[in-house]
Amino acid sequence: MSWLGTAGGTRADRAPGDTAGAGAGPAAERLRRASTGPAAERLRRRVWRLLPTPTGTPFTFGYAVLLAATSLFAEHADPHLVSELLRGSSTDVVHLTKAPLLVLAASALWIAGGLASAYALAFLLVLTALERRIGGLRSAAVFFGGHALATLATEVPVAFSVAAGQLPESSLHRLDYGISFGVMTCTGALAGLLPAWARWPLLAGVGYLALTDLLAYLDPMTDWGHLMSLAVGMACWPLLRRWRAGRAGPRPLLGDLGHPALRGVRTY
Repeated sequence: MSWLGTAGGTRADRAPGDTAGAGAGPAAERLRRASTGPAAERLRRRVWRLLPTPTGTPFTFGYAVLLAATSLFAEHADPHLVSELLRGSSTDVVHLTKAPLLVLAASALWIAGGLASAYALAFLLVLTALERRIGGLRSAAVFFGGHALATLATEVPVAFSVAAGQLPESSLHRLDYGISFGVMTCTGALAGLLPAWARWPLLAGVGYLALTDLLAYLDPMTDWGHLMSLAVGMACWPLLRRWRAGRAGPRPLLGDLGHPALRGVRTY
């Protein structure tokens, strides 16, 4: 008997009760069908819905492209030029006094830490989920509203503290830019539109991270701003739920009018 035959023989040499190799084909076929069937297709669609698309979430997609461009520019352009642009976009007290609308918009064109920042990933996931629920314009209003309110809430006390002599005058030129306030606001807002099993773990996790940063006392003004942004988003829950209900439209009182027994029935 050859070595090949000793190892198990050919298909004809196997005993009638030996099914070790017989099940390999059907098992592989079942695995193939599971990976290409309707369930797998639904799973792939759900995964892709987590990310922005030009047609499904145009605000998030367009803003993400813009942020990616500014982040790549900041990484590869002349460092002196980048430093000047960031300082010109800073929402410090001096710039807010001179051109508040301009610097509030310009400061949201940059990601502190670049594309590797956790806020870059959070932006994609949170803004996509929020826009799919309430639409692009309303998502933009939540983002920029939280960005502006949290910025003013952190910088105005700095101005008063400098005037009272409690902070040095250099605090008026404190470098402040990025999307973190807007992302935190949208996170707090999104939580109100999620089911309870997802809402409270999300808030607990984000709140824990914000409090940990605040207790570390490395950048207390920014960390206070993150907590305030989260609170602003949570304060929007009643309005956001009305927006979502209006976007979904009223439900028919008699259910599915496509049913033959209900055709021609008018609802009010």
